[in-house]
This record gives sequence, C-alpha cells and structure tokens, in this order.
Amino acid sequence: MNALSDLTVGESGILVALDLPESVQNHLMHMGFVPNALVTALRRAPAGDPTVYAVDGMEIALRRETASAIRVRPPEEEHPKSPRLAEAAR
Repeated sequence: MNALSDLTVGESGILVALDLPESVQNHLMHMGFVPNALVTALRRAPAGDPTVYAVDGMEIALRRETASAIRVRPPEEEHPKSPRLAEAAR
C-alpha cells in the first residue's frame, strides 16, 4: 500500500483509506474519494505541489501533505491482466 502522493504523473491507484481528520475525510468523500475509487495523478505544479488528481470524473488539486495521508494500492491487484483480456483489447 502506498500514499497517493507517491503516484507519478499518469499513474493510477485504487483508494484504500483516508488517514485524515473526519471533517476532511467527509469533504473528500463527497468529491469521489471513496474506497475502491480509481485515482489518477494528472499533473503537478512546477514546484511539485499541489498535484491534480482525477477521481470520479472530477479533477481535484491536493497538497502533498493531504495526499500523503491517502492510501492507495496498484490497480492491477484488483483486476489481474489475463491473456484473454489482452486479446479482447486488440
């Protein structure tokens, strides 16, 4: 399990947990940061903070401090790639 802030631009993760105060958790959950949501790092500010993430069709900028308290796991753990799926994608 990694922190959301560890994702590189273009990388995605599946949301596992929000290790944040309840008020912040509620705010983020209303914007789509819910368990098992796919979150993608879209772009970073020139100084590296904040980072814009895509979740549930929205783009949300989070500071590194907040993103480091959000736990994600690699998306391939949920849907292992099978040869059958790879063939269907062609």
